[in-house]
Amino acid sequence: MNASIPTTTPAPRDATLPPLRWPTPPYASYGEQPTSSPDGLPCLAEGSNGHARPCLLKGLDLKRQVALIQVPPSKAVMALRFDMFRRITITEPLFPQAIGQAGSGDSAFGELLSYRPRLPYRLLLKDGQEETGTTIGHVESEAGWFLFIPLNEQDQVQRVFIPREMVQALHVGEAIGQVLVEQQAVTPEQVEIAAREQENLRNRKLGDYLVIKEIVKPEQLLMALEEQARMPMVRIGEALTALGLITQAQLDEALQRQKSERSVPLGELLVQSGQLSREDLRIALARKMGYPVVDLAQFPVDAEAVRRVPIALARRHRIVPLLWRNGMVVVAAEDPSKRGMLEELEFSLQSKVVAALASGNVTPQTVSQVYARFGLDEGGASAAPEAPPEGSLPSAGKLLESLEMEVQDDAELAAAQIEQSDNSLVKLINSIIIEAHGQGASDIHIETHPGKRKIRIRLRKDGRLVPYMELPHTYRAAIVGRIKVMCELDISERRKPQDGKIDFAKFSPHHKLELRVATIPTLNGAEDVVMRLLSSAKPLPLDQLGLTPRNLQHLQAAVERPHGMVLCVGPTGSGKTTTLHSLLQHINTPDRKIWTAEDPVEISNPDLRQVQVNPKIDWTFAKALRAFLRADPDVIMVGEIRDEETAQVAIEASLTGHLVLSTLHTNSAPETVVRLLDMGMDPFNFADSLEAVLAQRLVRRLCPNCVQARPADDAWVDELLDDYLHVFPEALRPSKDALREEWRQQFGQEGRLVQRHAPGCPSCDQSGLKGRVGVHELLVVDAALRRLIQRKAPSEALQESAMATQAFRTLRQDGILKVLQGLTTIDEVRANTVH
Repeated sequence: MNASIPTTTPAPRDATLPPLRWPTPPYASYGEQPTSSPDGLPCLAEGSNGHARPCLLKGLDLKRQVALIQVPPSKAVMALRFDMFRRITITEPLFPQAIGQAGSGDSAFGELLSYRPRLPYRLLLKDGQEETGTTIGHVESEAGWFLFIPLNEQDQVQRVFIPREMVQALHVGEAIGQVLVEQQAVTPEQVEIAAREQENLRNRKLGDYLVIKEIVKPEQLLMALEEQARMPMVRIGEALTALGLITQAQLDEALQRQKSERSVPLGELLVQSGQLSREDLRIALARKMGYPVVDLAQFPVDAEAVRRVPIALARRHRIVPLLWRNGMVVVAAEDPSKRGMLEELEFSLQSKVVAALASGNVTPQTVSQVYARFGLDEGGASAAPEAPPEGSLPSAGKLLESLEMEVQDDAELAAAQIEQSDNSLVKLINSIIIEAHGQGASDIHIETHPGKRKIRIRLRKDGRLVPYMELPHTYRAAIVGRIKVMCELDISERRKPQDGKIDFAKFSPHHKLELRVATIPTLNGAEDVVMRLLSSAKPLPLDQLGLTPRNLQHLQAAVERPHGMVLCVGPTGSGKTTTLHSLLQHINTPDRKIWTAEDPVEISNPDLRQVQVNPKIDWTFAKALRAFLRADPDVIMVGEIRDEETAQVAIEASLTGHLVLSTLHTNSAPETVVRLLDMGMDPFNFADSLEAVLAQRLVRRLCPNCVQARPADDAWVDELLDDYLHVFPEALRPSKDALREEWRQQFGQEGRLVQRHAPGCPSCDQSGLKGRVGVHELLVVDAALRRLIQRKAPSEALQESAMATQAFRTLRQDGILKVLQGLTTIDEVRANTVH
């Protein structure tokens, strides 16, 4: 197997595995049987060399063409490309439904369940090998074939997937014509005539049937739309001339007229001029373009679809919402081919929109009648989010409607009108910022693309990017230009990155927000914008930072000393700045003068003297520190120690009677000491100045609205115990039983530890996680550690000394305690910490 799978790659640790959906044989007796398993499905993966190895199948992503497998005893999930294996076989058999289980005496239904013919197949692989066998039906996809090999007379089957990359040809079943000839039921000439007739039937458009029989059932409509999506694109003019409904001269005349009336579709122009009846237009749309025709009088309209589409939007576009399925809105329109209509609807509804053809005229009265069935005919069908607080702007969804009214079908004209709608665009951008702040987002990402690909807007919430909105490509230049104007950047410069700041109170006095803006030029003249909401982080009281009692007590003692250096370390986005401002707020008293040098000033505090450094004018952290020392400070906060000069000045300041707080990008508290010594710090001065190092990470918190608790099983507890004890030196490691009892006393309920999980709810977007909590490790410098620092001891020796003398616990250990408290999950802790 190793030779056949040379380049498997680990699946991303923080990515959610796609659901494992394996098709069943295409017969009624197998039905829709669940194939997902939290532990994966046992399978055999056959490599390109013919060797098979037992694995666990975690996911099968047909779109990306990768299989996610786990090869025991390893717990790592690997991404296996489809061109790396011949087949994957699920070893657990699939059982058909017994006829007696149907619960029905209908003999026809019993015959349907018992119908599962076995078909021969012939498989020719690209390496020349040939294989024959029998399968109970098969399923073909763009990625490959699913076969169902019978195992016994009861028609239990083994499920096999063969990727298309490995197959030269696959034939399933015998040609029916050949069978009939062999049985002397027909002659070869009759088979040839039937084949020609079958080809003619296949070439008929779906609309030839749908125009005769209008759709009245949702299932029929979804199937028809799927067929229509496969049809080749046909222009309405070509369809009308092919059917003989208009002449080429009439078409040319209408096209010429459309140049001056761009907002009117071609078909509507022909109807208005009397050259075409509306019924003929409908026939052309169905027969030549394949749009299914829906009988609005009989079709069961979905209430959820009506609620999602505002009635004003439905009236303006003359559409009737029909269905809401898996994030898609299906609507009926008089002319579903109208240019720009679907794009505008998707833009406003932020959902995929598919159009069918209405059986009759869609008038405002028709729309009102549909909405009246659900009590939504008085404007109650708005799909906009909840109203914002008084004094703020309406939601982005509501503001878009007035802007859309100005958008025409022609792309160039649309772009020009959008650029002139400054007021509407500013309101739209303001609403996006207000809603992002209301959802607790820390960043807004606006991603543009060349060509006609839509603009994508995403929000970073709880450290993860989530989709928020998509805009038509015609808004690309306008939205980037308006943001540049808001932060006073050069709107004509699109080749170089720029950065600026928005004082949002100028645009919305009720929202005291500041945003840091960065524009980045991307491929083919496009530009991306990232806006960080600086006020989304506010100082918290120290007891709300999530510190353990031991860490909280020692950290308070360190920052309450008159001099010394306290460092907060961790990667970008781990909450270091918030922690430092919480510490400053804790020690901020009238008898202390506190200076801060930051880049940028993310949290404004009128009680502090805050300075924004600017390396472009040589106003650096080191120069700001030296300036502070001449201004009689008590406490100095340095945003980040980036170089040797800043570190040296900070140490000198702490040794001359000042308390210095700063941050550093390191992985752990002991590594911070080694890093500063490697930067050239004098070990004796550094040992004397350093008081404490706090390392921290942010992990996502279990959603409080859907969290559930159950008694913890022994295997789960043992796994946590092993993980917690792993980092201890052998001489300091407590016994597993003693630690288990300590946990039971500290975190147990009714004498048992509790395991918590959150299945997901609307409040957390079905993720089960909402908000974040910190995990910390605090290294307090005592006499033993000072001696080790002076000798430039390695980080392992520093950590062992701290564990022996001050009950030091690592980030992973602190995270496990948060898991036992029910604040987060062990997967979140492991994803953000290392041993």
